[in-house]
Amino acid sequence: MNTSPAKTTTPDETAAAQDAAAKDTETKDAPGTSSGAGDSATAHDDLSSQPEGDADDGIADEDLEPDPFEKARHGVGAGAAAVVSAALGVVALTGAWSGRVAAERETLIGQIKTSGGGSAAQQISEIYGDAWHTTALVNGVFALLALLVGVVVLVRPAFGAPADRPQPAWVRAVALAGVALGVLGVLISAGMYFDLFASLPSAGTPAGG
Repeated sequence: MNTSPAKTTTPDETAAAQDAAAKDTETKDAPGTSSGAGDSATAHDDLSSQPEGDADDGIADEDLEPDPFEKARHGVGAGAAAVVSAALGVVALTGAWSGRVAAERETLIGQIKTSGGGSAAQQISEIYGDAWHTTALVNGVFALLALLVGVVVLVRPAFGAPADRPQPAWVRAVALAGVALGVLGVLISAGMYFDLFASLPSAGTPAGG
């Protein structure tokens, strides 16, 4: 009966095997593994490399609703100026209290001048004519202001920094109304001042003259 000889182990091989077993035990008992640390570092790099838009849950600026107060404030100044232009045009056509006060003042001055005597033509000119022309002049000033303010509102978008929104349609409509009333008021006031529509009354020739 043949038997194989038993394999003998040298002291050096025994010491190497014990060292390898000790290293495996230390690796298993370590609190963290190198693979876990590598995964954590990779996840941190992925988070840091994301754009800011992704960090904000994908909400972009254009997706936000416009501010209603910002939209309401747009065109407030131009709209107010357009309304002022239209109001000045109405005042120019209907007359203002300042025009009446100025006319009454001219009438009083004419009465004072002619109180010591004077011809009929002089009394008509001093008492009636000057008051009439003063009223026309005051109304013409209001009409001219209405025209200028309306024109400024209409041409304002063409000058200065371009606006992000076009001028509202109602602003242009009211400004156009102010311009139209201003032009009409200027024409009427000029006709009144130069006696184009109605001349001053004239004194009759004395009987037997």
